[in-house]
Amino acid sequence: MKHIVLLLLATIAISATAFSGLAYAQEGSAAGSASSMKLLGAGLAFGLAAAGAGIGLGQVGAAGLAVISENPALQSKVFIFVGMVESIAIYGIVMMFIILGQ
Repeated sequence: MKHIVLLLLATIAISATAFSGLAYAQEGSAAGSASSMKLLGAGLAFGLAAAGAGIGLGQVGAAGLAVISENPALQSKVFIFVGMVESIAIYGIVMMFIILGQ
């Protein structure tokens, strides 16, 4: 319960300091908007791929440890499955570089 209260207080403190300053809009141009959309797309591509790989790796890793504890001979197969899940994050990095390279 104490951790939840501290997390809530930290969230309130961060949001209070974030909204205290004034923000002024700038006149946008087509080039500025396109480059900002590239950055947003690249960040989303990598962030979502890394989040998905993290969730998948947690499930595969837990199941893999259970399999290895029962039969250590299957360790190499577990590593193959873990590598397959990790490749999702690598695809996200590749897409990020492709988006930023255009």
